[in-house]
Amino acid sequence: MKLLIVEDDRDIASGLQRSLQRSGNAVEVRSDGRSALLALGVHEYDCIVLDLGLPDLDGTQVLRQMRHRNVQTPVVILSARDDTGDRVLGLDLGADDYVVKPFEVDELEARIRAVTRRALARRGDDLGAGSLRMSLAERRIYIGGHPVDFSPREFSVLECLLLRQGRVVGKRQLLELIDDRDSDPSEGAVELYVHRIRRKIEHSGCSIRTLRGFGYLLQVDGEN
Repeated sequence: MKLLIVEDDRDIASGLQRSLQRSGNAVEVRSDGRSALLALGVHEYDCIVLDLGLPDLDGTQVLRQMRHRNVQTPVVILSARDDTGDRVLGLDLGADDYVVKPFEVDELEARIRAVTRRALARRGDDLGAGSLRMSLAERRIYIGGHPVDFSPREFSVLECLLLRQGRVVGKRQLLELIDDRDSDPSEGAVELYVHRIRRKIEHSGCSIRTLRGFGYLLQVDGEN
């Protein structure tokens, strides 16, 4: 995914950029609202992480101008303002989620994935590689136009790999997708789910590579 971080705290911005890049995302950083709006006028992003306490335009002003321009890119507000009124205002202005500082990077990444997924489903967009198509609106997988049964966890793992097609996804990130309160999955469980998915997409024209010590990468067959 291509992400834009709008954050004036250099330590937070650089740390977040490194973490999100390690997860296979392309990440740009802007430290003020005006430069963020300029970037939005030139580039398209899959999601924006927006601080409210910016040095020139307040984050709420940036969000208001974005939505006024009909920029519908998903926005996750990241702010130290934890009053209910601030949360309500941000969401009413069109933010898709609100995370309070201090925060856990893993949780923020999960929220970014969630708002991006919902945005794709609202637009009716599909994810695909080769002859494999994932309908987010239907929550179904098709290969060559034919539906293929996937369990909810298999669907989530494949969705994550498709969203980062051509980039490495770490085992820890996939482990979070199959975790729940009723089980304590290990990295071996991730390997099992990836094995099952490989069998199901065997004739789709795409495959999942294992990069030892790094994770997994979904790519179209024949691509390097």
